[in-house]
Parts: sequence; structure tokens; C-alpha cells
Amino acid sequence: MRWHLQGGHVIDPACGRDGPADVWIADGHIVAVGTAPPEFTADRTLALDGRLVLPGLIDLAVRLREPGQEHKATIASELPAAAAGGITTLVCPPDTQPVVDSPAQIEYIQRSAAAVGGPRVEVLAALTVGLEGTALAEMAALRDGGCIGLSNGLRPVANTLVLRRALEYADTLGLTVHLHPLDPHLAADGCAHEGAVATRLGLPGIPRAAETAALAQILALVEQTGARVHICRLSTARGAHLLAQARAEGLPVSADVAVHQLFLTEDDLEGFDARCHVLPPARTAADRAALREAVASGLVQAVCSDHQPHDEDAKTAPFPQTEPGVSGLETLLALMLELVGQGVLDRPTAVAALTGGPATVLGLDRGALRPGAPADLTVVDPDTTWTLEAQNMRSRGRNTPFLGRRLRGRVTHTWVAGTLVYALEGGR
Repeated sequence: MRWHLQGGHVIDPACGRDGPADVWIADGHIVAVGTAPPEFTADRTLALDGRLVLPGLIDLAVRLREPGQEHKATIASELPAAAAGGITTLVCPPDTQPVVDSPAQIEYIQRSAAAVGGPRVEVLAALTVGLEGTALAEMAALRDGGCIGLSNGLRPVANTLVLRRALEYADTLGLTVHLHPLDPHLAADGCAHEGAVATRLGLPGIPRAAETAALAQILALVEQTGARVHICRLSTARGAHLLAQARAEGLPVSADVAVHQLFLTEDDLEGFDARCHVLPPARTAADRAALREAVASGLVQAVCSDHQPHDEDAKTAPFPQTEPGVSGLETLLALMLELVGQGVLDRPTAVAALTGGPATVLGLDRGALRPGAPADLTVVDPDTTWTLEAQNMRSRGRNTPFLGRRLRGRVTHTWVAGTLVYALEGGR
């Protein structure tokens, strides 16, 4: 299908575009932006009337729950939700059941995704066998099997010597290691930020030091090994400060933050709302402000959904016994646009954190609308207002604290490799 997207407003920070421009697509690639290609005949012309045209969103953390937890979600249920959110590439962490510590598991996920169609699925493979943190995974085989990087998921490698060897091995293979800065002993069985709210509610807390102590350890090992490390889900002002110091010293580190951390604070736990049970926990307003500034300054290159769909039972126990996580695919872009509307971010910075930034983290030639690039793109009506309602969500997981929230800006079309994979029913 040859497309002519006519009259849109292209925002492509990677190419320095922010203004009216037409886009032409053929053979799965961007043919031209701005200036019509010679002798191009479109099979279909779509009049956009000033809607935003963005590179397809790249989400660094999406749990598809398959294999092993199909009662929560499946690849078939979550890929359409991603497409509806404008996401064209998503990264699946290795903590499935069984763990992604063999090429066979990578092949299973990618084949299942290809059978469903829609957004591209990249896989993070296990850093250690079974995510147990003791024996290194067969990294070379995992790389050859198609993994995009390595991670131990939410199970930190407590043995620093094992982590050092893992970083050294990954570095020889050219693989980026994605690490969650969370000290398991300091975090213990905590479920909330250690502070006044947790104390008043009687909830076991997770101190900021659980993040900063682990982060300092990781950065020391990066300095020692020179390995490329991506820091997953920053949640504290002090963590952002440590990251800034490391970047200033030239260490090869990048970082992301979950979009809900740019909105939620510890105060949202009042009433024991389990939809606000996340890991790392929602922290103070000062931490939230620091994270927003880190994204605005480009210190944090990527914002992700940290999508973790749950069945209803997972969120209905007493708060400490509920499972952490938010279903976030369908609100990622809208929430970022809300930050633009609040003046927290400018529009190019918000788009970069969802496109070019994560593409750079992954080392992928995506996240831009340059001629010759894959035609992964999304169209957004910035003026449409809508309310997030459980019955209208495409994800099987309805566990989000943003239910009932009035949002502005909605995806109307999503293309992956030039194929239209989502069109808003009744949309312009």
C-alpha cells in the first residue's frame, strides 16, 4: 500500500522537524517528508487536517504475560492495545514463566507476536539463568537468538561479583544490560514509599536508599567494566542526581522513568487504592518534580509505560498483598501530552522521550521519519478529549489509577512497516 498523508503537522525531533508537512509511504518505508517524490502515485490519500504525525512510539517495558500468565493477558490481547496507543515497537522483559533464558523462549515470543501482527516485539533475555543471580546466562546464544539486550527483570543480582562478570561478558558481545536499581534487602517486603503516608497507613516502606544504594553500586561497576547499562524506572530525585554525575563523567549509561511516576505521589495511596501499588513506589512530590525535570532536560532519555496487566484478583487483596503494576499501554502518549499541556514538557521533548530516545537506548534505526526509514508512525488528534473507561480498554488488564481521567489527544492511526495496524473507529 502506497500512502500519502496529507496536511499533517510532523513532529520528529530526531530530524529536527516540527511543522506542517506531508508524508509519503511505499514498500514499508518512508519515501519522502515535506517534498513530494517524483512520479509518486498513492493508493490512498489520508487528509489529516493538521493532526500530529509522529514516529511510532517505542516502549521499553511491556509485559505481555505470555508465556506463563495468560490469565492476566496474552500477546494477542496486548498487541492491539499497544497499536491503539500509537506504540509500534515494544520491549518484553525476561521475567515470563518460563524465564527467557534460552533462544527457544525468544523464538516463541517473536513467532507468537508475528502471528498476531501489529507492533514489533523486541525481547530482553535473562542476564542470569532463571533470573536467580548466580550463574550467567548463555549470552552469546541469546544474542544470536535475537535478543535486544539483557536484564534480570525485577530480581536484582545481589552478588556484585556475579554482576561484574555479567557486565564484562555482555560488553564483549556488544549487548546493553538493563538493570533495575533496587536493593532487595532494603526494599524487603515494602509496598510504599518510606515516609509519612506509609507510616500513617501502616504500610511497610521502601526507602529511597533502596534505589540509590543499588544505583551507586551499578555505576561503580559500569566505571570498572565500561559496559553499556540502561537504568530502568528511576523514581527518586537522588537517583536522578547520581545519574547526572555519571553522565557528566562520561559513563555509558542511560535511563528511563515510568510515565505514572511523573503523575503519582505517595499521597495517592490514601484510601489504600491498590491501583497505585507500583514498584518502585510512587514517592514524594519533590521526587516527582525532579523526575519531570530530568525528562525535560534530556537527562532521562526515555519514558515508558511499564505496562503490567493484572487480573482483577491481583488488586483486590489488602494493599500489601496486592501485586504491583499499572496497565499503561493506552495512556502513555495521552499522559505525556498532558504534561505538555501543563507546561512541564515542550512537545518535541515529550515526543523524543517516546521515540528517538528509546530507539537510541536499544540501538535501533527507528524513532524517526527520515526517508528510507521503516514506516512506523502514528497520527494523533491533539484536540480530541476522551475519558479512560475500563470497558473501552483493549488491554486485558484494567488495573490503572487513571480510570475516569479526562485526557486530551488521541491516536487515530498507527502504521508498522507501512501497514495500517490501527484506525480509531469513528475517528477523523
